[in-house]
Amino acid sequence: MAGNHVVLLRNQEEARRALEDIGVDPGAYPYLLPKAEFYCLKLKNIPSRAATIIKQEMLSKGGEAAVSRQAISGEGTSDVLLMGTLKQYRLLIPKLKVQPFGLKKIAADIEKILSSMKRTEQIIDLPHGKQLKLGDRTLIMGILNVTPDSFADGGKYLDPYRAVERAREIVSQGADIIDIGGVSSRPDSIMASEEEELKRLLPVVDKLAQENIIISIDTFRSRVAQACLERGAHIINDIGSLQLDNRLLPVLVKNQTPVILMHNRMHLRKEQPYQDFIADAIGELEDAIRNATSAGLAEDKIIIDPGIGFVNSVARDRLILKQLYAFRSLGKPILLGASRKRFIGETLGLEVEERLEGSLAAVAIGIMNGADIVRVHDVIASKRVATMVDAVIRENG
Repeated sequence: MAGNHVVLLRNQEEARRALEDIGVDPGAYPYLLPKAEFYCLKLKNIPSRAATIIKQEMLSKGGEAAVSRQAISGEGTSDVLLMGTLKQYRLLIPKLKVQPFGLKKIAADIEKILSSMKRTEQIIDLPHGKQLKLGDRTLIMGILNVTPDSFADGGKYLDPYRAVERAREIVSQGADIIDIGGVSSRPDSIMASEEEELKRLLPVVDKLAQENIIISIDTFRSRVAQACLERGAHIINDIGSLQLDNRLLPVLVKNQTPVILMHNRMHLRKEQPYQDFIADAIGELEDAIRNATSAGLAEDKIIIDPGIGFVNSVARDRLILKQLYAFRSLGKPILLGASRKRFIGETLGLEVEERLEGSLAAVAIGIMNGADIVRVHDVIASKRVATMVDAVIRENG
C-alpha cells in the first residue's frame, strides 16, 4: 500500500478540508460536499403506506430505507431506518412534502433533525444581565451540593461559609457554571422539605450573586426556583422535566429563565417499560420541550440532559453515553451529568471516591459524541480533559 486509507468525515468542514487537500476545483464543492455527509435516521411508528412511499422515494434518490416486512401489506405502522447522504435527503424532502399520509410533517421532521446535526455557536441570555456562550468549547458545570446526604459529597458543604468558599474554588479551577443543589435525588435518599431546601440554598445564593459567577439551581420546586432567581440565580436545573411541580413552568416563562430538562425514569414513569430506549428517551424530552415552548418559554432557553443515573439501568447509562449524538436530533444543547455515578462504579467495581478515571473517560466520550456542557465534581481534571478533546475535535492539521 502507498498510504491508502479510510477517511472519517464528521461534517462539511472536514469534507471541505479533504477536498482542498487533493486540489479539487472549488466550483465542485457545492456538488461534492452534500455527498460526503452520511446519516442514518430512524423514524418511529410511521403508517405503513407512508413508510412504503418513503422507501420508494429514498431508493429513487440512490439512498436506502429499511421497513418492517409487514409494511408491504399497507396495514398498521412500521419504523423506518433511512440511510443516505445529505444530498439524497435534500432530494427526498421536497418529494415527501407533496405526498399524503402525513408525509409533509415527516419531511419537516427529517429536515429539522438534519439541521440540528451541525455544531453552531449560541448565546443564551440569562437573568441579571449575564450570558452563556455555547459551541466554541465545552463548558464545565461544577457541582456544589449543600446537603448532608448527596452520594459523592454529602455533608462537606452544608455550612454556607464552606459552600461559598468551595464555589470560589470551583470557579478558580475553571468552572463556567456552579450548579447548587439543596436536596439529594439519589435513589435511597429522603427528599428534604421545601423549607429546608430554601434554608440551605438562599444564604449561598445571596453571597455568590454578588460575585461574577453563573449560578444554576438544581431544583424541581417552583417556590425554590422563584426565590433563588429573585436572589440572583441564572439557570434552573430540573430533574423533573417540569412534571414534578406544575407551577415551575409559569415561573420560568415569567422570567424567561433558561432551564435544563432531564429525561428521568427514576422519579417519572418508573413502572413503565421502555419499548425503544433511545427513541423513548428522546420522545419524552421532545414532549417536555413542546410543553415548555407552548407555554411561552423561548426555544433558546432550553438545554437537555439525557438522564444518566436516572434510567434505572447501568447498561442503559452506558448506552446513553455511546449514543449521545442521537440526542442532538432535538436541536438543543446537551448537558452530560455522568460524574462519579453508579454506572461507573459498577463497570469498574469501584467506590464513589475511586471513580475519577471513569468520570474523565465519560467526559471525553461525551464531548466526542456531542455534549456541550459537562456537569462534574472534579473540575480541574475535567477541564483539562475537555480542553484536550475540544482541541482534537476542532483539529484539521
